[in-house]
Amino acid sequence: MRDDICHAATRFAPREATWLTPSIQQSHQRSETFGLSASMRPDYDVLSTADLALKLEQSRILCAHATPVMETLHEQIVNTQSMIVLTDADGLILHSIGDDDFLRRAEKVALRPGANWAEDRQGTNAIGTAIAERSATVVHGDQHYLAANRFLTCSSVPILDPYGDLIGVLDVTGDHRSYHQHTMALAKMSVQMIENHLFTNTFRETLRIAFHGRPEFLGTLMEGIVAFTGDGRFLSANRSAQFQLGLPLSGLRAHTLCSLFGISGTQLIERLGASQGQPLSLGLHNGTVVCANVEFKRPALTGSNLASSARGAVQTASRQAVQQAPARPAPLSRLAYLDTGDPQVAAVIAKVRKVIGKDIPILITGETGTGKELLAQAIHNDSPRQAGPFVAVNCASIPETLIESELFGYEEGAFTGARRKGAVGKLLQANGGTLFLDEIGDMPYPLQVRLLRVLQERLVNPLGSTKAIPVDIALVCATHRDLRKMIEESRFREDLYYRLNGLVVKLPPLRERTDLASVVEKMLQCESPQAVKGHLSVAPEVMTLFEQCAWPGNFRQLGNLLRTAAAMVDADGVIRHEHLPDDFFDDLRAAPAMTTKIAEPAVPQGVRLQDVAASAIAAALAQHGGNVSAAARALGISRNTIYRKWPSAATAGEGKPVA
Repeated sequence: MRDDICHAATRFAPREATWLTPSIQQSHQRSETFGLSASMRPDYDVLSTADLALKLEQSRILCAHATPVMETLHEQIVNTQSMIVLTDADGLILHSIGDDDFLRRAEKVALRPGANWAEDRQGTNAIGTAIAERSATVVHGDQHYLAANRFLTCSSVPILDPYGDLIGVLDVTGDHRSYHQHTMALAKMSVQMIENHLFTNTFRETLRIAFHGRPEFLGTLMEGIVAFTGDGRFLSANRSAQFQLGLPLSGLRAHTLCSLFGISGTQLIERLGASQGQPLSLGLHNGTVVCANVEFKRPALTGSNLASSARGAVQTASRQAVQQAPARPAPLSRLAYLDTGDPQVAAVIAKVRKVIGKDIPILITGETGTGKELLAQAIHNDSPRQAGPFVAVNCASIPETLIESELFGYEEGAFTGARRKGAVGKLLQANGGTLFLDEIGDMPYPLQVRLLRVLQERLVNPLGSTKAIPVDIALVCATHRDLRKMIEESRFREDLYYRLNGLVVKLPPLRERTDLASVVEKMLQCESPQAVKGHLSVAPEVMTLFEQCAWPGNFRQLGNLLRTAAAMVDADGVIRHEHLPDDFFDDLRAAPAMTTKIAEPAVPQGVRLQDVAASAIAAALAQHGGNVSAAARALGISRNTIYRKWPSAATAGEGKPVA
């Protein structure tokens, strides 16, 4: 196949290389807006080994599915003076493979893991422009904005996760003199393979339909794949399914199995059972008849190595969890319900939504009582694992002598006082669902080693057992402690910290939130049927007091207060001053004066803000020996801002600022 590629390929003529498409022209305009110039030295600020290791861990699932595909693609284009690059959604290179001689040339322009090729750093280039445009992009030779990159031709294709969000880019880069037009087709096919692998891995335990209008295309890249819950609720569809169904992912989310395929979940499962493994004939909503392979796997605990006693206990716990769980999560435990208007909370929810279902651990920080467990429950209920168990463990409330057996479980006779037939630990109880480790900062130091091993190997060894049991969990942790400070004091393992903090979010304390009125209204609705009917409210003067309180106990304190006030309220249903507990007024008197706006720093009369900015940049550059990237990080601004204010820093790291 490689020889066919080399001989059948057509190449760009030199005059075509300088032709700028509308997309490339727009990218050049963005590059200028970023403060870049064609002659400037590119940014080669490559991540340290430790920082890159953290990024690789955060993109572990993407790398696991992309690497084999990259190796296959490399076999097809070997000896063509090219390389294959995988980046994350921000343009950071995670992995690269290619011809050794070309890799050495590419190293000179930092085409290697740890380098970032976003447009604001490298100007117009296929990786950065594909991210900006969210579409497949070729940038050939002189089309690159920076002159230093014009010996390259790059073909990049965005990689979307099963929910339609950008998670990375696959790029094929080579010498511009040996570019082949069909390279983009190979890159697109490779990305389609990666996306399909991610899709089937994410929706393993669902009702999954692989279909096509022509039966010979089943099992190929051309088949559409769509996933539903057992009761027919739509989960997601791959790109081919979206094309065949004639709707984008956003439009498909309003549909069900019945509205798309004209059949209920129960009916389809019955037909599957009678099909004896043969493809089914299904009718689409647009009248097209397709051939389909259907798979249905209920969320279940797994592990062939599970000892018989532990297996029975796990299955019992799973049945109990399913029996106790409501058919649909309560509205209070959904992310949309938690978004009540505060911009800080909205930002947290937006970040969380982007990583749900992607095997990225989430660490929630914030003061005690800010709603960390409620957020964790909402994350679970909005995830593909919502049908599985949600198991919460408060690491601070379990005695140190018992926490190991609580987490990992134990075999019969593992220690004195152990139950007959042993016990299933929280890790196995959470199999197929979400494990929430609250107050993770209070976990005993020796136990952190065992937890780290489980998270790395996804295997659990109950106490007294020699058998390792596979475990499949989504992990959410929470703490009110400063884990970085604990690491410095050798009270928390650094390696465990970097395993837990795939995404770190901080919930604001109640006193800093701007949505107090909405929060109070929703909490009242949970506490009293009167509030739901509109017969329970808070007097304006009481709401003013609420806004002045520091709420040291956050939501726990507010919830207890509202519960008591709702019980004491008069016939008119209005919570007034006399319905509030005395300790609330104690907290109110102890609270410092609250201000709603932070004053801007004063600037002496006659001094221009531009001069203040220039002085700050000059000081930062001097402090960091002219290193623009280090100065930008210290100031909390982009390098491009420094270049605009101090243009000679782009070449020499020193000079005069622009006023």
